Amino acid sequence: MSGTDRGDRDTDSAPDGWPVALRGVTESVVTTLGPNDRWNVAALGLHAPDDPCDPVTARTYGRTRTWRNFAERGGGVVQFTADPRTFVDAALTVREVDEPVLPTADAWVEVTVEEVGSETEGETTVRTWALDPVDHAVVRERVPTINRGFGAVVDATVAASRLDVPGFDADELLDRLRYFADVVDRCGGPAEREAFAGIDEATGWRERAGSGESRSGRDGEEP
Repeated sequence: MSGTDRGDRDTDSAPDGWPVALRGVTESVVTTLGPNDRWNVAALGLHAPDDPCDPVTARTYGRTRTWRNFAERGGGVVQFTADPRTFVDAALTVREVDEPVLPTADAWVEVTVEEVGSETEGETTVRTWALDPVDHAVVRERVPTINRGFGAVVDATVAASRLDVPGFDADELLDRLRYFADVVDRCGGPAEREAFAGIDEATGWRERAGSGESRSGRDGEEP
């Protein structure tokens, strides 16, 4: 079988109006316009629909800036990037920018949003939003490569954002962070190592893991 034939067979199709194919939960970064007319940067998991006629959905957890801006502004700009440092900033820090499209975005899609579901997990309200694409662009194209360090950074941001969320075992999360740190150290490149240093700085998890303390003091965007 030729490489072209195999690529044709394995290629996923992009949902209507989206610049990239989505499958399962695709990690992205979203910018939403706040009351100060600046764009808040946050992590956002995109849930691909089982039926291509259904919309792409995303969830917000609790009273985050993304939830507020979705509710008040009705939309945002979803972005796809291969820069792990952008993910760390989005997931674990409060970052606001003047322009909606980030310099590290490989592609972006402007969306309008509609709340289509709400449930409570412990003390946290989880809202589901349907995302309707309005406009999009591909900024740059890359040949995909696999780096375990990049995946470990993304997973580590999820674990770190859950450290303060009721219902999650902080000791287990700290064990995960130790494992992800080891993967980044062995398999990551300079960008991944710099990104993981950002997780250290944002959460102080290494100090707490050594002392046995179980709380991070952080408010994650999307547990």
